[in-house]
Amino acid sequence: MKYFKILFIPIMILIVGITISCERDDICPAITPTTPNLIIDLLDYTDEDSSKNVFKLVVIGVDNDEVLSGYEIVTSNQLVLPLKTTDNTTQYALINNYILDDNDTPDDDTDDFLSDESNIDIITINYSRTEVFVSRACGYKTIYENVTVQIESDEDNWIESIQPLNSNQSVEDETETHFNLFH
Repeated sequence: MKYFKILFIPIMILIVGITISCERDDICPAITPTTPNLIIDLLDYTDEDSSKNVFKLVVIGVDNDEVLSGYEIVTSNQLVLPLKTTDNTTQYALINNYILDDNDTPDDDTDDFLSDESNIDIITINYSRTEVFVSRACGYKTIYENVTVQIESDEDNWIESIQPLNSNQSVEDETETHFNLFH
């Protein structure tokens, strides 16, 4: 019995010590708002209150030449674009009526090119970044302030204009539209 008491006390101290030192799991809940995307509604240039679809739309990041996930030849009346968290500028190529001409060689994609019917407009999004602490599990999120969007001019822009919904536009959440694009 004496032997049992001698072992019991150190074992209990060990168990209590381990239990106290354990931390709860740090998992960021899916409903926690993190770094927001820029939301742009696509509207009719002739009727500014009317939503208008862009057909055969492809969105490509200018710096990485990769098609943005979810924008591989789609019809849409809204853009949800991620912004860079490491830079104050993000550029996208928005291609309206994307038609790839295979040059009559369907098995060889090295000679493929965009049809003349396709129209590429480049938008440049400028902003300043602020990091905000969310929680220990989620870490930081980036808030974008003083956001501006500019269209690179060419001889056949399909985008007529882009306007912010507020002066001094910021992007803090994904529940509201930040800009209107007229085409």
